[in-house]
Amino acid sequence: MARFDGRVAFLTGAARGIGAATARTLAAQGAAVAVTDLDAGPAEETAAAIRAAGGKALAIPLDVTNGEQVEAAVARTVAEFGRLDILVACAGIIRDNLLFRMTDDDWDSVIDTHLKGSFLAARAAQKHMVAQRYGKMVFTSSTSALGNRGQTNYSTAKAGLQGMTRTLAIELGPFNINVNAIAPGFIETRMTRATAERLGVDFEQFKADAASRIPLRRVGQPEDVANVVAFLVSDEASFVSGQIIYVAGGPRG
Repeated sequence: MARFDGRVAFLTGAARGIGAATARTLAAQGAAVAVTDLDAGPAEETAAAIRAAGGKALAIPLDVTNGEQVEAAVARTVAEFGRLDILVACAGIIRDNLLFRMTDDDWDSVIDTHLKGSFLAARAAQKHMVAQRYGKMVFTSSTSALGNRGQTNYSTAKAGLQGMTRTLAIELGPFNINVNAIAPGFIETRMTRATAERLGVDFEQFKADAASRIPLRRVGQPEDVANVVAFLVSDEASFVSGQIIYVAGGPRG
């Protein structure tokens, strides 16, 4: 019997990067997964690859800042797979800038995607989890929650997710729902590539510079984070809740 046989996972921002790696990891270990993302094409590609490998996956286009869309996507997942056990909220964007250059839209779009999107997903998912008295939630924070130049919006959102994690762990714990967060460091994704481009730095050099500051002397891969998420949403972590796990190649926090 696979680790997640009979479990159903709903993932936001799962078309690429950490979200896609997590969807593949959970599916490979038996979970049926709903791959949701604003970009419908890449979401379907990820879901199709999971199905081709023998897993169960459904792709759903989703704007996580739209409450009606989130509710409908969760309802469709339950209708398709019969239940909902796992929520992994990975949807996120960056709009980096120094404070004096940061626009209202830079602020609103980042805060809404990370914080509001995670809140809406949690609110929709918890109804099913509370009813069955079982559930696992993982939010995606970041080492940027500790502060990072040029990321007032992103750092604030990621710090806010840590508060959301701890609060929901208290609220939902009596219903046998575990709530945790991961806080990745430098992970090789489109987002970190975009940061290098914004800074005008060659991406390979950008990664090498980052690796030189990490105790393990390498940057992370999406699978490094996905493996930690898989533990947190497994029954092996049934007594772990309200925690922020830094996946950064060294001590943080």
